[in-house]
Amino acid sequence: MILFPAIDLKDGQCVRLRRGEMADATVYNHDPAAQAATFERQGFEWLHVVDLNGAFAGRSANGDAVEAIIRAVKLPVQLGGGIRDMAGVETWLGRGVRRVILGTAAVRNPALVREAAKAFPGQVAVGIDARGGRVAVEGWAETSDLEAVDLARRIEDAGVAAIIYTDIDRDGVLSGLNIPATLALAHAVSIPVIASGGLASIEDVKRLLAPDCAVLEGAISGRALYDGRLDARAALQLIAEAKSAHA
Repeated sequence: MILFPAIDLKDGQCVRLRRGEMADATVYNHDPAAQAATFERQGFEWLHVVDLNGAFAGRSANGDAVEAIIRAVKLPVQLGGGIRDMAGVETWLGRGVRRVILGTAAVRNPALVREAAKAFPGQVAVGIDARGGRVAVEGWAETSDLEAVDLARRIEDAGVAAIIYTDIDRDGVLSGLNIPATLALAHAVSIPVIASGGLASIEDVKRLLAPDCAVLEGAISGRALYDGRLDARAALQLIAEAKSAHA
């Protein structure tokens, strides 16, 4: 189980939104690269970075901050937000991002997902962001009629490395992960699934380490880490102990 700390970028700063509302943003760090370095020191294995402005604009908007993060740490970075074409995929993978996340593009342009996954095996993930079980696009500004599970099944054979499933209604409000919906998605497809949205405390981490969650690749934590509700050291120690117990 991998715990991915989240760095959400808005106007070059590290923020957290509540339920995806750009107007409801809390700034946690004016220096995203320094925040990335902190997460690296704490012992995290990956970074989850989202260009929020880019997600709304449909093109990368916080490129300087992303590049600063890549320079600051040795951790692998997965990046989403505003990557809508092959040029964007190639650009970011060429700049050192380990894995790009296609969200809106997976709904609007499924051929791009297949093309990118084929060209860059293991380096393309799909973000499925759901509100009430239905997929939201354009930085969560629009909700489609497409069910999250249906979108996952559509890309089953595309060769993507992972699906990041976010329950928007829980994102940034510390109400706990939507484990039932996440597991339903994970069991519907063979693609590894990462849980996102609502991780609130060490209890959520313990829940993710239960046997039924072994099917998940990991989970993303944002606000709980920034607020101190989730102690990074304790969470990572718990995960390490679980890993060694199953070794």
